[in-house]
Amino acid sequence: MTTAPTVPYWHLWTDADGISRQTRCALTEFELRSISPPADPQWQGWRRSGRMTTLITVLPVGWVGAWHENPKPQWIVPLSGRWFVESMDGARAEMGPGELAFGGDHNCREVDGRRGHRSGTVGGEPAALMVIQLEDASAPSRPCGFR
Repeated sequence: MTTAPTVPYWHLWTDADGISRQTRCALTEFELRSISPPADPQWQGWRRSGRMTTLITVLPVGWVGAWHENPKPQWIVPLSGRWFVESMDGARAEMGPGELAFGGDHNCREVDGRRGHRSGTVGGEPAALMVIQLEDASAPSRPCGFR
């Protein structure tokens, strides 16, 4: 018997007090099936339809952005280099290739000049990121809303 995979991700979200937080979550709901018969079965997880914007962004070495909220609910997939995300609660997550993050810190309140999150590069090389913005969806209202 084959065991379904688990894929970890960081979820940046906003609590009821308007403070951004980060929680380590996992995608766990996978089904073994063909993506297009006669292709062999593979583990398939959450499927999303609707308008999306996909872009590649490259953060230069030493880049640290100003505090801001994500412009749209979005998945961020590091392609090369390393980067960090710091939330208003002081948590800092560092990620590199093969890791996954969901940015959904909307409707934050400003506290001590901070609102949402800030991010930047880690180490001596640029960080290339693939960003997939969900145009027709809101961010989950609780952490780990994706399974």
